[in-house]
Amino acid sequence: MNHPDRQPLGLTFDGPAQSKIHICRSIDDINVADWQSLAGSDYPFARYEFFQALEHSGCTSAATGWQPSHLVICQQGQITGIIPAFLKNNSRGEYVFDFAWAEAYQRYGQPYYPKLLMAIPFTPSQGPRLLLTAKLRDILDSVSLHKLLDAAATAIDAHSWHLLFPNSADQALLGQPQTSGSSQLHRLGCQFHWHNAGYETFDDFLAQLTSRKRKSIRKERKQVSDQGIEFRRVSGSDISDQVLDGFYVFYQATYLKRGQRPYLNRDFFERLFRQMPEHVHIVIALKQGEMIASALFLSGTDTLYGRYWGCLDEYNHLHFETCYYQGIELAIDLGLQHFDAGAQGEHKLVRGFEPLLTHSWHGIEHPGFRDAIANFVAEEREGVRGYFEESKTLLPFRQAENDKGG
Repeated sequence: MNHPDRQPLGLTFDGPAQSKIHICRSIDDINVADWQSLAGSDYPFARYEFFQALEHSGCTSAATGWQPSHLVICQQGQITGIIPAFLKNNSRGEYVFDFAWAEAYQRYGQPYYPKLLMAIPFTPSQGPRLLLTAKLRDILDSVSLHKLLDAAATAIDAHSWHLLFPNSADQALLGQPQTSGSSQLHRLGCQFHWHNAGYETFDDFLAQLTSRKRKSIRKERKQVSDQGIEFRRVSGSDISDQVLDGFYVFYQATYLKRGQRPYLNRDFFERLFRQMPEHVHIVIALKQGEMIASALFLSGTDTLYGRYWGCLDEYNHLHFETCYYQGIELAIDLGLQHFDAGAQGEHKLVRGFEPLLTHSWHGIEHPGFRDAIANFVAEEREGVRGYFEESKTLLPFRQAENDKGG
């Protein structure tokens, strides 16, 4: 621990695989070297510095409904696993929506909150959620893992647990969809991601699209440039306070236009840029030398993540250019294989982003609500699978022998 004279808050109990699980109420109660040895640097949102920036800026706290409650798994006095987690008293900023579940609980006079959430705050991007040693991962199976999560939720008086957007390795450990009698429920979602097929330029990517889609994208990009808009990219330590100030104004505007308060404050972004500069990139839109819009991207080892964007005035196709086309160019320039532009967006499909199934797991304590939610989740899965398969038929990529260019 960083503070040897201070023990983690919360409870300690025997878990599966002869482990002890501590619940740490602050990132400061976990040694950065222990965390990073398990998290690595491939996925920027799992880094210690990212969680530290969220907590130290006040964005994740009991006051915001995001009380840090990280699960630290120890074997023979050594940390062998960390599951970043939060005790939640609301469902804001999660991107796997359970508002209807909470409302049903309320109608019947049952408490839905607090709940134990294992996710990256305000970040609907797939990645590692179970930061485990290879030895512990080999010992655990889906049954023992679910029991561990059930026990953790019970220990902190949570009525349910939720694990959102795991990567394929964690999904394999979590198991296959359970029957309606199980306390763990598996949900599917669908996002749209761009994949780099060895492109060296944006035109290389366009060459793989049908003539009609290729012309449409070129027309959109031209309409942006015809409005006198230019773009500049700033990365890492080159991001000045002036750029940060401008970006944060635009970021706030995105939420204020919808009558919402932004989840993140300026202090968070300042800490992020200072502590993780190698991962951070900002695309700035300029008109007559003045910033009119910007978008923030984070890069991992093989994936670019588009996170936040904003503008004050409306311009034709500016959102598509700033968030998607500039992002594709950035991914190509960085040599990255994938571009995750965030949640939502059938409009991404016609711009070369391919459908991808996302996953979440949910442990519901109340047996009556568990059965009702299980029925809903089963129907939802079938609907999402159908949507996923239909989306694949709408991809804009050409059949070379049927497309004569454009």
